[in-house]
Amino acid sequence: MKTKILALCGGIGGAKLAFGLSKILSTEKLILLVNTGDDFIHHNLKICPDIDTVMYTLAEINDKVNGWGIQNETWNTLESLKKLGADSWFQLGDKDLATHLRRTSLLNEGKKLSFITQHLSNLLGVNHKIFPMSETPVSTMLITDFGRLSFQEYFVKLRCKPKIKSLEYVGREEAKIPKSLDKMILENLFSGIIICPSNPYLSIDPILSINKIKKYLKETTSPVLVVSPIINNKSVKGPTSKIMKELGKDPSVQTIADHYQEITDVLMIDNKDLNNISKINSMSVETDSIYMGDNVKKISLAKRCLELLEGMSV
Repeated sequence: MKTKILALCGGIGGAKLAFGLSKILSTEKLILLVNTGDDFIHHNLKICPDIDTVMYTLAEINDKVNGWGIQNETWNTLESLKKLGADSWFQLGDKDLATHLRRTSLLNEGKKLSFITQHLSNLLGVNHKIFPMSETPVSTMLITDFGRLSFQEYFVKLRCKPKIKSLEYVGREEAKIPKSLDKMILENLFSGIIICPSNPYLSIDPILSINKIKKYLKETTSPVLVVSPIINNKSVKGPTSKIMKELGKDPSVQTIADHYQEITDVLMIDNKDLNNISKINSMSVETDSIYMGDNVKKISLAKRCLELLEGMSV
C-alpha cells in the first residue's frame, strides 16, 4: 500500500521544506533522500554537508543565520589549525567537528553511511528517516574556466567565482542506494514524491544521476512535485541563477520546468512568477508563497505540497 512520501533534497532550501514536512508527516510516512555529491574528505574526516544540514535543521539546532552548521558554534579548533599551518578554507566549528569525528570513526568500523546517518540523527532527537543518496561515494565535479574542480573547491574555497561549463557525477554508475530505500522502491510504497527547492545542478542532479532513482521517478505512477528554487528570475539562495546563465539558460521557472519535464507532474512556483508561466505546458503549475522565511511558512508550504499530491493521487 502506498503510504509514504519521498522528498529529494540538498542543503539549506531542501532542509527548510524537509523541516515543514517533518512537522506534518509521521516518522513512518516521510522518507528524506539527501544529496551526497558534496561529500568530501577533509583533515581525514568524512564530511557530509547536506546530510548534516538536514539533520541539524530537523533537530532545530542549525545556525539560523547561515542555514548550515550548528547554532552558538565556537571555532577554537579552526583557529588552532590556522596557527599550525593547516588548510582552514573549510569552516569546521567545534560542535560540528564532533559529528565528523564520530561519522568517520563509525565508517572505519565498517558501518554503512545510511546506518550512521540514522544513528546520529536519533542521538540528536531526529527520528524521521534521512537517507544518503548512495552508500558509496558519488562526487560532483565541475568543469570550469578554472579547470576541473570538486564541489567544495568551487563552492567554498573559490566562493562560486569560476564559470561552469559542465558537470560530472563521478561514481554514479557504481552507486549503491541504501537497501531499505531500494526495498521501498521495489514494493512501490510511495504515494508521492517531492523535489525540494534545491539547486537542480548541484543538489538534485547528483541524486538523479543514479540510474535506479531516475528510472523510478520516470516510471512511477505516483505524482511527482517540484518546488522551484527560483523566484522572480532569481535564486532563492546560492548560485542557481548564476549557473543557469553560464550554461546558456534563463534563470526562470520555465528553465526549472524544462529541466524536470521527464519526471515531473506538477511545478510549484511563487506568486511573483505568475506572469512567467505562459510557456510551461509540460506539466501542471501551481502557485503559492514559496519563500520559507520562518517555521510557520515552512510548514504552510509543506502542507500545500502534500494537499496537491493527495489530490493528484485520487
